[in-house]
Amino acid sequence: MGRILVVDDERSMREFLAICLKRGGHEVTVADSGDQAISVLGTQAFDIVITDLRMPGETDGIGVLEAVKQLGLDTEVVVVTAFATTETALSAMKKGAYDYLTKPFKVDVINTVIDRALEKRSLVEANVALREQVAGRYRMASIIGKSPRMQRIFDLIAKIQSAKTSVLITGESGTGKELVARALHTEGTRSEAEFVAVNCGAIPDNLMESELFGHVKGSFTGAMSDKVGLIRRADKGTLFLDEIGELSLGLQVKLLRVLQERTVRPVGGETEVEVDVRVVAATNRELEEEVARGAFRSDLYYRLNVIELRLPPLRQRQTDIALLAEHFLTRHKAGLPREIRGFSPEARKHLEQYDYPGNVRELENMIERAVTLADGPLIEVADLPERKTTTPPLGVAAATVFPEEGIDLDRMIADFERGIVEQAMERAGGVRKRAAGLLGISFRSLRYRLAKLGLDSHDPATDETSDK
Repeated sequence: MGRILVVDDERSMREFLAICLKRGGHEVTVADSGDQAISVLGTQAFDIVITDLRMPGETDGIGVLEAVKQLGLDTEVVVVTAFATTETALSAMKKGAYDYLTKPFKVDVINTVIDRALEKRSLVEANVALREQVAGRYRMASIIGKSPRMQRIFDLIAKIQSAKTSVLITGESGTGKELVARALHTEGTRSEAEFVAVNCGAIPDNLMESELFGHVKGSFTGAMSDKVGLIRRADKGTLFLDEIGELSLGLQVKLLRVLQERTVRPVGGETEVEVDVRVVAATNRELEEEVARGAFRSDLYYRLNVIELRLPPLRQRQTDIALLAEHFLTRHKAGLPREIRGFSPEARKHLEQYDYPGNVRELENMIERAVTLADGPLIEVADLPERKTTTPPLGVAAATVFPEEGIDLDRMIADFERGIVEQAMERAGGVRKRAAGLLGISFRSLRYRLAKLGLDSHDPATDETSDK
């Protein structure tokens, strides 16, 4: 049964429809004008609106229909009139009316229309629930992604979430390194203890030692009392060292001792204190290069990099853009006085064609801005900041400044090849034969490359046809 609003300036018609619909078990509210209907729609939710087309006042039936759409409601609208013409019927249907009826009509006709409209709403709601259920498969903690690379990240997190092993999370700024660190903590056995996050680049070097290791009273000027450092605060939990590459060499030595001995000595203290802490570090630098030029200790690097989680930039996980955009839309529209249902097709295409140098963080900022500026129920291209796609054409390397210390050409080529192959697989929906066609190579060649790059999770269904 449904909640129905009947709008008609004729009292007899309002009462007739109300009686018929209530007999069918529906909950009915009536309004005697378009203006009153719009006022009611702003305070109550309805499954269906049945509105007369011609009514006195500023708002007729088409005005009620337009108000439903402008308010972003998923209410079905049935327009009825005694003055039917082809033009008015077409106008109502083009503006989104579910159906158009001519007075006088039989009771069984209106009942049939109502039943069909409610059935449509039921299917829409079921589809929304299904989309939410499917979206749940692409989510871990606060991380969202359905691309193959993110699914492998999810699999790896699930394998190591309860281990004591140190983890190094690498990737460009804005890719979600702290979210992954928090997922390792909240999904694992240490979730009852603290997750302590430290930005190694935000605390001055002369204060960092005291912040990490703590100090005893009187150990230096200003040490008016004992202080428990962040490492001890994270005991039984997780210590997240963000931007670990910013840590000075002196503090790197002391951190290495904590990892090796599982003890910590406060500044000015004489005794070691045992700690049980899992260290998760993150950086947007290439620490191997930092080690090579002497800016990062190799022994600490190998101690931290027991397991590496390398997060892909958003431009290499294009199938996640729409999913993330919907997530950020839901987050930022909460509490707004107006309803924003989603994105226009043009806006969605605009989002998917941009390459996001700021990664997921930039995408969220774009959506927050759009939600603030949008006037209608859909976010349009005009609500999004002007952006130009900067991804170079395939086969053309992006312009870079050649570093003084040189590059690892083999690794750079392998990373480029991996990114291109993964994008082709995503674009082909995981079907390897289609991906091979997109890349202009044979099926055998693609199969070899997938195996070489460690991307081959073979499912015969994804071959489409047998390999001959």
